[in-house]
Amino acid sequence: MLKEELVKKIKLEKRKKGSELVLETLVNLGVETIFGYPGGAVLPLYDAIYNFDGIRHILARHEQGALHAAEGFAKSTGRLGVAVVTSGPGATNAITGIADGMSDSVPMLVFTGQVGTGGIGKDAFQEADIIGITMPITKYNYQVRDVADIPRIVTEAVHIATTGRPGPVVIDFPKNISEAETDFYYDPTVHLPSYQPTVEPNGLQVKKILEQLKKAKKPLIIAGGGVNYAKGANELVAFAERYQIPVVSTLLSLGVMPIEHPLSLGMGGMHGSYASNMALSQCDFMINFGSRFADRLTGNPATFAKKAVVAHIDIDPAEIGKVVTTQIPIVGDAKRALEILLESETVETDFSAWTEKVLGNKARAPFSYKFDEAIIKPQHAIETIGKLTHGDAIVVTDVGQHQMWTAQFYPFKNERQIITSGGLGTMGFGIPAAIGAKLANPDKEVILFVGDGGFQMTNQELAILNGYGVPIKVVLINNHSLGMVRQWQESFYDEHRSESTFDDEPNFQLLAEAYGIAHYKFSDPNTLEKDLEVITENRPMLIEINISNREHVYPMVPTGKSNSEMLGVVFNA
Repeated sequence: MLKEELVKKIKLEKRKKGSELVLETLVNLGVETIFGYPGGAVLPLYDAIYNFDGIRHILARHEQGALHAAEGFAKSTGRLGVAVVTSGPGATNAITGIADGMSDSVPMLVFTGQVGTGGIGKDAFQEADIIGITMPITKYNYQVRDVADIPRIVTEAVHIATTGRPGPVVIDFPKNISEAETDFYYDPTVHLPSYQPTVEPNGLQVKKILEQLKKAKKPLIIAGGGVNYAKGANELVAFAERYQIPVVSTLLSLGVMPIEHPLSLGMGGMHGSYASNMALSQCDFMINFGSRFADRLTGNPATFAKKAVVAHIDIDPAEIGKVVTTQIPIVGDAKRALEILLESETVETDFSAWTEKVLGNKARAPFSYKFDEAIIKPQHAIETIGKLTHGDAIVVTDVGQHQMWTAQFYPFKNERQIITSGGLGTMGFGIPAAIGAKLANPDKEVILFVGDGGFQMTNQELAILNGYGVPIKVVLINNHSLGMVRQWQESFYDEHRSESTFDDEPNFQLLAEAYGIAHYKFSDPNTLEKDLEVITENRPMLIEINISNREHVYPMVPTGKSNSEMLGVVFNA
């Protein structure tokens, strides 16, 4: 509780319960949708929801599903994703979604129910120390101890979650606090002297990029997820075009630089393009906007970009210099940095020889596959769906081989177009995240690509589709195995397929029928393009596509190798 003499009290017209203050504060902050799953410790909050008209609640079928749905909502819009779970197992079931949101910088607010304050620390029924558990995987967390603090805490939490580098904030909410009544609350005006994220980059530092451009012969831009979050796609494309600099995308930035743009090299890193990885290895000036130099991008940090001067623009100062030595560090918003560069006088450069070479590599070794008349190639399916949706769909993926094939073969061209689990690599992310994305974007097509492994982790969330009118299209790429695990076993563990194949899968078509969803199963590559036209229908559906259980994702940079040491590159004749 705050010292009363230091804080302004605001008088309520009538006494209100803590649960009512939560909902009213959320509405005042612009929240319209929350995802959740009730339980004993949050019954007072759910009773308040029952009598409250300003917020739409989506009932998930598992707490992990509620969190991933909130992530899909937030990732696809940039708006706050909100979830509510109960205490104990409800809160611990939410841990994966919280950690996933932290890894991918997702603005989220998570309310965890808690036993009454008198039972905290006494092993009460369904008690868990959620503050201690979530401390390493949240941007910040609170435990409410005074009902009058609720508007202040919720307002601060939303501010922290959505500013600077976004991330999840947890509010642990004891049951008796949600039931308690008050006739006043403390002033919720945000005043956090110790939390002042740097948004405006240092202009002199930014202009060092232009000074280095004049010296460079082989510049390269990395577009990271931070450009997505900063809504800086137009500025990044304009900067690349002004100086004719090739652009490498990360998994979380696909679409920021349209794949079909002549300066786009596509995704870089472990399963990135030959052109991207050669450019990363050979450039002499690397300008990184909003990527944290994750290991899947850099390969072996000891050999990564050793010939390059590195400029790193990131809103999180902790990321600069953490993985790659940086000569031009810039803390701030990626869009603002790009605006400063575009507002500055254009410097004279000529990178034509370098750009021609890099784009030559793009033509020389594009992502490719060989059509097979006997069995469907997953690349063919994804490419076809890309054409049928004109490259405009919000594309959600689960995690595994299908995720990488989607990154390689879907023609991304818009900001916030790919919704996927990047840093944590969470199987089971796909179905609930697609639901969240569709609820946030009802007028946009939402396509989910999911493997049979991830599908079986959260497929109970399919119950939401008809219940809430959510016409997502679930494309199940079925190889009857944990494809990426199996690929590594076949490649690096003497083909020991240890517990990575499924011989006892259920009939997914009957499962879809049980949930009242349209369902299709395709196995003929010769009719696939015609078969897939059903995806244009406006209703929820499951499309199951059988593929080989020996198909691998290529090209590939093995763990610990340099980006230039790629396996499976296919060159055009």
